[in-house]
Order: sequence, then C-alpha cells, then structure tokens
Amino acid sequence: MPHFLMQERAAGMSFAGGAMVFPGGAVDEADGAYARALAVADDIDEMAARIAAVRETIEECGLVLTARTGAVDATTSAALRAALRSGTMLAEVADAHGISFDFMRLIPFARWCPSAQALHKRFDTRFFVAALEEGEQVDDLLPDGSESVRLAWHSAHEVLEEANAERVKIIFPTRRNLERLAQCRSIEELVEHALRHPVSLISPWIERRGGEPHLCIPEGLGYPVTSEPLSTAMRE
Repeated sequence: MPHFLMQERAAGMSFAGGAMVFPGGAVDEADGAYARALAVADDIDEMAARIAAVRETIEECGLVLTARTGAVDATTSAALRAALRSGTMLAEVADAHGISFDFMRLIPFARWCPSAQALHKRFDTRFFVAALEEGEQVDDLLPDGSESVRLAWHSAHEVLEEANAERVKIIFPTRRNLERLAQCRSIEELVEHALRHPVSLISPWIERRGGEPHLCIPEGLGYPVTSEPLSTAMRE
C-alpha cells in the first residue's frame, strides 16, 4: 500500500490552518526563470510548477525529489534547505552542490482551481506524484516549524480514517485526492492510474442535490467521490 508524505499546517495559517496537506506551495519568480533557462518544455508554467514542487518540498520537509545524482543524504538536504530558506534560488543551490534535477520525473496527477463561489481564496494548484527510489531519504525529516508543524508518512486510507474520526482535519481537495489515491494498492498501480487519467482543470461548484447544497467536481477524472454536502465540506 503506498504511503504519502503529509504535513500538518500551523494552526495560525490563514489558509487550511491546522489541516493535513501534501507538501507544496506557490510558484515564485525564480521558479519561472529557472523553467525558462531550462527550455525543455513547451509549457513553461507547468515546468515552473514542477520546480516549485521540488523546491517547496525541500523547504517544508527537507526531502529532495528528482535529483539525477540519486539519493541525497541528510547533511546535504539540510544544507539545501538552509540555503533556500535564506533566499538563495534553487538553481544556484543545486549548482553549488553539484546536483541536477530531472523535473520530468514528477507525474501530473491533478489540477484544481476553485471558483470564487466554491472557495473564498483561489489557488491554481497542480498536484504531482513523485515515487521515491530505493535509498532515497525518508526518515529523519523535520517540519519547517513555521508553515508546517508535523510530518508523517501515511496511507491514504489512514488519513481518511483519522479525518472521519475527527482526529485530523483535511480540506475538500485533499479529501477527494486521498479518496482517489486510496484506490491504488501499489506505487505501480498509482502511476498507471495517473497516466490513464490526463489532467483536466477541476473547478468545484455548488449545486443542490436532494434538497441540500453540495460541493461538486466533474465525473470521469478518476475520483470515486464527486460531491459532498456543503455542511460537511472543509473548504479552507
């Protein structure tokens, strides 16, 4: 059963405070510049999102993804993390440590951009699958202590069970993605599932079903559950 790295956001965060989420964050100008410098993709915005996913995972969790040099040890990952947090760009950090990245190893999984009707704050968010290879660092990872306060490896089923028991909080997109991930019993099955469902922009909407407002997403994109009563949906 695949296990996924998740983090608990600090309770004081304005968006999804106290919720369990996947690592990630906003694309910055340096990510876009790095993507243009690489010039290996027709979609610069997607490449910038891939770069941001790798950078943010290092910053938030200390986990280095897609390094062509293979496993990055804990000492090097800590140095990368410290440099990034000091404001050094990922391209410069990688060059200083002799690391190059194969950002195309990230497999597109989903793209969500809620409408103003469905969510008070809009985020155009791309989700990627990154399968760790043997020998890559998975232990001794630490939260950044500001945005994230706890890191844990869990199966999708475990997180859903914890959320259903109200021991953790998950927002609507995270719940739907976990339900989708829970269908896959191995990493190979997960990769095949992701490749079988090309990414299509998901913009949830609200409609009445059975006399009750529901938050809904489209059918046919790999999600086993496509609506939830608005009264129970955690939106931020």
